[in-house]
Amino acid sequence: MHKSGRRHQLFQGEEDSDPGDCWWDDDEWVVPKGYQHILALAFAVKEINENPHILPNYTLGFHIYDSYVNAKKTCHATMLLLSTLEKFVPNYICDIQNNLAAVIGGLDTEISLHVSTILHLYKIPQLTYGPAPMVNDKIPGFSFYQMAPQERHQFAGILSLLLHFRWTWIGVLVMDNDNGERFVHTVLPMFTESGICFAFLEKIPKISFATATYDMVQVGAKLHDEIMSSKANVVLVYGESFAMVFLRWLPYLKNIVPLTMNIKGKVWITTAQVLFTSYTFQRNWDLDMFHGTISFAIHLKELEGFHQYVKSRNPSITDGDGFVRDFWQQAFGCEFPNSMVGKVQWDICTGEEKLENLPADFFEMSMTGPSYSIYNAVYAVAHALHVLTSSNLRGMAHKRRQKDWNQQFWKLHHFLRSIAFNNTAGDEVSFNQDREVLSGLDIINWIFSSNQSFHRVRVGRMDPKASPDRAFTLHEDAITWHSWFNQTQPHSVCTVRCQLGSSKKVKEGEPFCCYDCIPCPDGKISNMEDMNDCYKCSDENYPSKRQDTCIPKDITFLSYEEPLGISLAFIAVSLASIAALVLGIFLRNHNTPIVKANNRNVTYTLLSSLQLCFLCALLFIGQPENVTCLLRQTAFSIIFSVAVSCVLAKTITVVLAFMATNPGSRMRKWVGKRLAYSIVLSCSLIQTCICIVWLATSPPFPDIDMHSMGEEIILECNEGSVTMFYCVLIYLGCLAIVSLTVAFLARKLPDSFNEAKFITFSMLVFCSVWFSFVPSYLSTKGKYMVAVEIFSVLASSAGLFGCIFSPKCHILLLQPQLNSREQLIRRKG
Repeated sequence: MHKSGRRHQLFQGEEDSDPGDCWWDDDEWVVPKGYQHILALAFAVKEINENPHILPNYTLGFHIYDSYVNAKKTCHATMLLLSTLEKFVPNYICDIQNNLAAVIGGLDTEISLHVSTILHLYKIPQLTYGPAPMVNDKIPGFSFYQMAPQERHQFAGILSLLLHFRWTWIGVLVMDNDNGERFVHTVLPMFTESGICFAFLEKIPKISFATATYDMVQVGAKLHDEIMSSKANVVLVYGESFAMVFLRWLPYLKNIVPLTMNIKGKVWITTAQVLFTSYTFQRNWDLDMFHGTISFAIHLKELEGFHQYVKSRNPSITDGDGFVRDFWQQAFGCEFPNSMVGKVQWDICTGEEKLENLPADFFEMSMTGPSYSIYNAVYAVAHALHVLTSSNLRGMAHKRRQKDWNQQFWKLHHFLRSIAFNNTAGDEVSFNQDREVLSGLDIINWIFSSNQSFHRVRVGRMDPKASPDRAFTLHEDAITWHSWFNQTQPHSVCTVRCQLGSSKKVKEGEPFCCYDCIPCPDGKISNMEDMNDCYKCSDENYPSKRQDTCIPKDITFLSYEEPLGISLAFIAVSLASIAALVLGIFLRNHNTPIVKANNRNVTYTLLSSLQLCFLCALLFIGQPENVTCLLRQTAFSIIFSVAVSCVLAKTITVVLAFMATNPGSRMRKWVGKRLAYSIVLSCSLIQTCICIVWLATSPPFPDIDMHSMGEEIILECNEGSVTMFYCVLIYLGCLAIVSLTVAFLARKLPDSFNEAKFITFSMLVFCSVWFSFVPSYLSTKGKYMVAVEIFSVLASSAGLFGCIFSPKCHILLLQPQLNSREQLIRRKG
């Protein structure tokens, strides 16, 4: 049924290969699957011509030409479209001429480019249902309308897929053409930036009429061994529609030439333009090698009536289909009887064969991506023509419309760019500013059966219209892997991932995906797999033993709640209590000779200072505060200075008293309380002045030490000025040494007059403690440093206290009969 009016033509370029120097006949180099593309075109034109709402009074027609994968024949076919119906006279109108509205094709990039070199001169739209060819920017006028989704979204989807499964070591196969070179130089670097490395990068050779089968076998054998010898379990294929017919040689080569490597299971990832097709001579070739392939495919919906339309194709009953008989013979491997030919070589075609029984690589009953793009392309042209004929030509006389029709088709570009409609399946079809159709991609898992059939399982989606975090979706559980992997997720890495607690060390001369794993150095961690370097924890944390996480540090200080703090506090209080008890005993025996001997007031001062020395140890226990930090060292140093000064005063008093007993000695005027008081006050005052300067210039303050202890945060008192701290200790040491020297020199004086022996021993203990304190103090950290200082304070104070006062307490408490002047004199004698 035709509508009245002029007939418009659409052109579709199919790409079947021609025979070369091979072992098979010419007919064996046919791709039967391309027949569905013809049916999709015819089905769309039929629907439009039967639709009264699109192009009323006009009828769409089409011509179909085969490119033969040959530039010469492609250009010739294109020029035929621009010539008269009867004669091939390009660019010359002398007869009835076709009204060429647009061209649909080709399936592969080079064919589309050959067509476009002519069409762009005539400003005729070209709608490609394969990837857009690579065009030189210096050549203007190329006007492709790409019906397949944008490749950049496909590349983003492939990268997301690789990163999802952590496949960082892959092989890559690309077509040996301009698009393959563009993919290598522009897309693969983006993969590298995301951490993907390439085990190999090989080119799929072009299949042309000049391709010798022997050469194909040799190239295929080399490629087979390269793929199978690699430990990369993932192979990415970027190519044209016929790339798969070449890859199908790989498992077949074992029947032709010896191969070095056996076939191993691989995860094949293919782009949308790579189709599972076969030449007729590949009818019985094994497809198991490609079981589990993951490919990106044009998102499509089943068209109502298309399945029935395809099913109705039959050479016995179908009229007007000039392709069905050839397709039938090639697909089913049979021949129709021909009276002109004698004996037939194959089986006789009965016409009763079922299309649904054909292997899926020969023909599919359900619509494929390219067929869906062709269907949408026809409707896009029809809708654009509808708008053009309804607007630009409205009001023109019919005669002029006939005359100027061809001169109006350059305006079709404007309407195509802005066209937007819903096809019969409900999908929206429109172009962006780059003349690319706005559509998504399905992620397909290919499942092959033993009878050479296969089915597609949709396992994910790449939706460019969704937000970036939702553009890529994948149902991992729905994927079927090759049996080689025992239905477990394959790994494809050059090096097994570095575990937590280690980092990568790149091997010299190797890709960055090939590395050694080395443990993190002390003090650093790695809390993720495959980290480039380990890192330090923050000051508030420390590394775990496995160096895979940071653990919060414990806040620590010498507290009263822990055993060490309680023990030291108990000892300090006990010693202070004993000192207070001894002071009480001395006060009770205030007027006895043994108390009065050697200046009892200095003795009381010494006892009081020792008691305070014991108690000042408590300032070092507990959480450091401003007050305790200011008093710790200063109180300790001043009190100890008073104690040592008292010992020095007592020692000097003993020496002077002995010297004053000699006849005519001038030392009598120095003997007395004033000298002892002066020594105590002057020596203590010097230490007090040092402390005042210390507090005035750089006083101690509460501080946090995060570095001394790996697993603890230490609350401590910062000494402020370390110089002043050591000045205090040095001055105290000097006093002790002077006291020890004087006491040592006086140790042999008569017992009735001196305590020199006991003072000598006490100062020896005092100096020993404090001389051992410095290295011990510097070698410890944290709260134990404070404990060492407390121990030194208690030990030295206890040494003074015990050595000086224990003999006197013994007499006062246990042998009071010796505490008399007569006994002292008798002992002297």
